[in-house]
Amino acid sequence: MKKKLIAGNWKMNGSLAANETLVKGLLAGLGAPVCQVALCVPSVYLAQCQALMAHGAMSLGSQDVSQHEVGAFTGEISAAMLQEFGVHYCIVGHSERRQYHFESDVLVATKAQRVLACGITPIVCVGETLAEREAGRTEEVVKRQLAAVIHANGCCISEVVVAYEPVWAIGTGKTASIEQAQQVHAVLRQQLQAASNQADRIPIIYGGSMNAANAAQLLAQPDIDGGLVGGASLKVSDFLSIIASAC
Repeated sequence: MKKKLIAGNWKMNGSLAANETLVKGLLAGLGAPVCQVALCVPSVYLAQCQALMAHGAMSLGSQDVSQHEVGAFTGEISAAMLQEFGVHYCIVGHSERRQYHFESDVLVATKAQRVLACGITPIVCVGETLAEREAGRTEEVVKRQLAAVIHANGCCISEVVVAYEPVWAIGTGKTASIEQAQQVHAVLRQQLQAASNQADRIPIIYGGSMNAANAAQLLAQPDIDGGLVGGASLKVSDFLSIIASAC
């Protein structure tokens, strides 16, 4: 049975002082969890967090990566660079990247390919907007987004993590119902099973405003293998509570 994964996404938050307080607080309260825990931090803080987390039970993660391996791409960060900082996970295709930076399904698939080549596990985000859900297109959208990653990374698809994040529930305080979340996770599980005979080892985690109050119910569902946690990952007590629910 695979371990559940709780990954914190700090987004564009943090400071040297706040990061130290947060990471030390998490490590002090974490102990030896039976689930996997990761922190996906802004790239400028990778070195600091690598040092803070060196002897703890959490893995380091990045929030994005370049589609390019090397070259004249000012401001970009390659997978090889992330690898040098001990990054274990990398978020690709987060809805905010798709929305504000116009990242396509093909681009997301390429980014997943880049990090896999460097031994980093991509957390591939898929999810529908409110308009798409209301139009009855949820299944069509998430399957299309995941299909691009499967097509580009077929031989390595069992090495990814998939995160379902209904766009309408990100940072809004809204959450998909337990039934809605489980239903989409089941659809994604079925799609992965059709693509790989190792699909059961692929974690599918929920990324739609998981918090201390709803984590236990969400994580009790048969196809929800963890959470991609935003705002709650910036609060020691809330993040530890979610981790406890997973463990």
